Amino acid sequence: MSLPSDGVPALPDAEYLVLSSRLIPDLDGGYTIATLSRARQLAGAGVADGRGPQLLTFDPGTAADHAQHRETFVSRGALVDASRLRNLFDEAVDAEGGAAAWLRAVADPALVANADVEYRTIADAEGRPFVALPVIPGNPDWHLSVEPVQIFDAAGAVVGGVAGFGGLYRAWLSHLTAGLGDRPIVIICEARQLGELIAGWQDPRVRILHTIHTIHLEAPYTADAPTNALWTRWFALSDRFDAVIWPTATQRDDVVARFGTAARNETVPNPISPVACRDDLREPGLVVVLGRLAPGKRVDQAIRAFLTADVPGTRLEIWGGGPEQERLAALITELGADDRIVLAGYTDDPGRVLDRASVVLTATAFEGQPLSIVEALLHGAPVVSYDVRYGIRDVLGTGGGVLAPSGDVDALAAALRGVLADPALLARLSAEAPEVAAAWSPEKSLSALTAVIADAVARPPRR
Repeated sequence: MSLPSDGVPALPDAEYLVLSSRLIPDLDGGYTIATLSRARQLAGAGVADGRGPQLLTFDPGTAADHAQHRETFVSRGALVDASRLRNLFDEAVDAEGGAAAWLRAVADPALVANADVEYRTIADAEGRPFVALPVIPGNPDWHLSVEPVQIFDAAGAVVGGVAGFGGLYRAWLSHLTAGLGDRPIVIICEARQLGELIAGWQDPRVRILHTIHTIHLEAPYTADAPTNALWTRWFALSDRFDAVIWPTATQRDDVVARFGTAARNETVPNPISPVACRDDLREPGLVVVLGRLAPGKRVDQAIRAFLTADVPGTRLEIWGGGPEQERLAALITELGADDRIVLAGYTDDPGRVLDRASVVLTATAFEGQPLSIVEALLHGAPVVSYDVRYGIRDVLGTGGGVLAPSGDVDALAAALRGVLADPALLARLSAEAPEVAAAWSPEKSLSALTAVIADAVARPPRR
């Protein structure tokens, strides 16, 4: 591998495909941000002459919806080339009606719909059906169903089926990769459900790298806590991937200690681009909570910690929306804190909020990746947080903030008070925050990702 001018080794010469269940603006939070950031990272490294990898999605939205998603991502600078974001259902339809030729070619006439199963018929813009999907309500393992997906011809007649969603997804991937020649094909799978469906893909050109975005544990989220049921089966097949990429070393180490070394577990921090910090906007005494108002974020504990800290001249702004909003509003009123705590609602400019903050406070019960923590530090805002899995200690353990034992409101309050009431400590944490965040820079992330890809391509496939 050659070394470009920035010192990062060049990516192996290969075709690059990124698989995501869906990519929809303002949906799925950090997952969408991280997936698109990785695609931009690969584009910047020269993949497809700077256009980036092909981003393949599998949600059955309309072609018009998907076109709007592409336009929005491009306008926000989240996507380099709109044509690289492709969707299975956009491409499973024939312009003359019915399913595309590649899908009709694999339809098995013997795979007919079960009369006892409800089906959702998907039609093109003219109302002509091209596939019908089995509806598997209330089952988190719906993607593993082998109830036949029905395939239509141009006349609207069923010509056969494929074995469930897995059969449909794999048919598209096989069609796409059939024309890619003999070069290695690097698949970066960004979703557990997709990973389970392609873990047995036996193509000597293909190397599958499975990235992780979430915590694999249930409450109380300790290293020995019960594994989330959705991940149990995935761990049983994780050794089939050519690499499993964890966003933090702590989560990787916990997994290796618990499940062993059969899988090839690696760490690649998600890339977080540098920002132009506006220290002139900083507001003394302003504490900010920024994120979705969901039970797992424990914003009620952040409110109680702020009031317990009771530092004169401080106020709390809570930015975000979600199911906890009404309950939190009632709590603030109940505590007589309407004059010091504001539910500020959703913001489309979180960077400006972080530039204004003197301290960012989080009482979350768990994290999958520490994107919000790093973003706060990039904006020069120290973070006071519970010490929870995963990622927060990986970041703040080197500076830029203070940790408190999870669930201990008094300890969180003491930590917040210590920062707000000590100007020298606050100044030191603010000054070191961008340097701490630099460990999550795009350059370091790309260097780690390149090493993992190069190693996978150099080895025989694991399937």
